[in-house]
Amino acid sequence: MKNTHRRGVRNRTSSVNRSGTLDRRVQKTRASLHDALITLAREKPYPAIAVKEILDRANVGRSTFYTHYRDKNELLESGIHGILRSIQDRPRAGSAVERLVAFSLPILEHIGEHRRASGPQMTRESRVVMHQHLKDVLTTFIADELALPMRHRRKATKIPADLLARYLSSTFVLVLDWWIDSSSSLTPADVDARFRGLVEPILS
Repeated sequence: MKNTHRRGVRNRTSSVNRSGTLDRRVQKTRASLHDALITLAREKPYPAIAVKEILDRANVGRSTFYTHYRDKNELLESGIHGILRSIQDRPRAGSAVERLVAFSLPILEHIGEHRRASGPQMTRESRVVMHQHLKDVLTTFIADELALPMRHRRKATKIPADLLARYLSSTFVLVLDWWIDSSSSLTPADVDARFRGLVEPILS
């Protein structure tokens, strides 16, 4: 995963020119590929989706795809990284606890937009795979966020940082699955409040 992230950084850097035109073109291409992948995941199990189907749906050439991604898994994870980067780019305000759970609402809002879209809902097989990727990326992200506050704590915590990162990411995906499976009309903000209610006492 670290190699995937570094590769993405390299590609983003090479995609910017003085006018910014090329960068906007790349962003549009990536958005088309992400949308195509999500749409296909509503129609068939994620493991059955071929890269060629994504390219055909997005009207993107094969060489263009492989300039940015190794496979559909890297395409999927790059979308998650994009949301997390937008969080990291914000001013670092609030408590350490607030910074650790700041990922929750933006991701829920992103998923909420897809839930409101017309057409079939994502197949269960696709959801299982995608949420596993989400959990893996979140675990790494949270572990990185934990590193700074944990180093500056005066007393050693009884919970190892890597275990806490897994706990937070697993709990988030658990709440996310519960929301998707339920027939309630909870908003992303409502679901975010449920997630915080479960984890903030532990973090505090």
